[in-house]
Amino acid sequence: MNLKTEWKPLGWMLGLFLLFFWLPLGQGRFTQGIMEALHLSRWYAREHVLLCLVPAFFIAGAIGVFVSQAAVMKYLGARASRTLAYGVASVSGSILAVCSCTVLPLFAGIWRMGAGLGPACAFLYSGPAINVLAVILTARILGLELGIARAVAAVLFSVVIGLAMHFLFRKEEAAKAAARAAMPEVEVARPLWQNALFFALMIGILVFANWGAPNDYEFALEDGRRFEAAVIAAPEEGSAPDAGYILKVLSGPEAGREIGVSAGAIVSRAPVAGPWTTLWQNKWKVTSALGVCLGIILVIWFGIPWWKVVLGAVPAAVLAFALPSGGMWVMLPFAAAVAALSVILAGRRGESSDWLEATWGFAKQIMPLLLLGVLVAGFLLGRPGHEGMIPGKYVEMLVGDRPDTFLALTGLGGGAFEAFARSVWPLWTNLFASVFGAFMYFATLTEVPILEGLIGAGMGKGPALALLLAGPALSLPNMLVIRSVMGTRKTVVFCSLVVAMATISGLLFGWIWG
Repeated sequence: MNLKTEWKPLGWMLGLFLLFFWLPLGQGRFTQGIMEALHLSRWYAREHVLLCLVPAFFIAGAIGVFVSQAAVMKYLGARASRTLAYGVASVSGSILAVCSCTVLPLFAGIWRMGAGLGPACAFLYSGPAINVLAVILTARILGLELGIARAVAAVLFSVVIGLAMHFLFRKEEAAKAAARAAMPEVEVARPLWQNALFFALMIGILVFANWGAPNDYEFALEDGRRFEAAVIAAPEEGSAPDAGYILKVLSGPEAGREIGVSAGAIVSRAPVAGPWTTLWQNKWKVTSALGVCLGIILVIWFGIPWWKVVLGAVPAAVLAFALPSGGMWVMLPFAAAVAALSVILAGRRGESSDWLEATWGFAKQIMPLLLLGVLVAGFLLGRPGHEGMIPGKYVEMLVGDRPDTFLALTGLGGGAFEAFARSVWPLWTNLFASVFGAFMYFATLTEVPILEGLIGAGMGKGPALALLLAGPALSLPNMLVIRSVMGTRKTVVFCSLVVAMATISGLLFGWIWG
């Protein structure tokens, strides 16, 4: 046997053997981590794969097939106007409202089409970080100053990170721009306005299918109290009647207070009237209308026979009218529409089949890494409100406004170490919050109630901002996919820039508002 060629398989086999040999199956913390990994994966599959990732895969595939390389180079390429390129990339999140994983297919699509590294990284950060709903919720729940700081810092971050990536890899960018310039321009099948409308409809389907429920409700309790409140934490489906809500009261004599209310004590709960609530109540009607418009475009501009589109829409329409409108039932009509579109595209040659092949290519590359990352993140960190292998008390201990809890639990108080710990504590807490947020997976809007709990446990405002800036933009699944798209070196630099910028912002914010 030639050890020079067989040492890698031998190493993998030995590593797996030792892993299974030493599995700590008898330890409750390990078993809890396994269950949290499975719970988080199930939640991710239910809440994000079909409604978030699948539309994103189709959009990314369409970018590769229907958007000309010349157009991408003109607006986002290495030689494009920096004002235009970074301006577009830095505010994209306010339109998309996606999480750190849903943005990945879109990032991979524009990157492969020739977008410059700087604008592409600005888009990669801004997609999940600059979310209008998240910023509003942050200001409402965590305070106006945190909401404003999050919005301003996220826009600036995306530009600074993009410019830094471009500068650090400027030689590669210059070589890529020269190679792209030498390539002949591909003839475009449709004018720009048609492609723009086509993509607007698909993005609209992605946005409205994932339009979140309002967070402000009007509650009526058994004791006769009525008030408006924002939901900080809510019991899971199937919980016992005595399971509790944590509410921040917005009206009445208790306005501004946080109270606990058991689910059994709530007589009624209705969303507070407003434009966001109206859109949420009608989101599936809007999504269906956009789907109908997309079907018309497939017939008129793509030449797909009308009867195929109508036949493909029948199962989705029947399921939409026959099934209940709430819960997981809404997934079935959406899944039927996706399956019908896939079958229609697969049955044709040319750009339609190219679109499906590009979509499938992104799914094959991204989905396995995302699911692996979600499993690992759930095992180590758990879900919001549930612990994994790493106990939550250690996280709370390490992000406190003062090191008193840390020193008390570790027994390291007194002497030179305590003086050193107190001197570096602001830097440490902001750095730890940034790194913790970068590795943990936050779905869109979930970072706000998590931070509410951490702030209640003593977390400072500086680390809170640091986590808000690093958490939604990065996650362990996100890092694995970014590495597969642009390589290890660029991924390490990008993640390091996000962590460093979040840490510095947290320090400055804590110094100003502390």
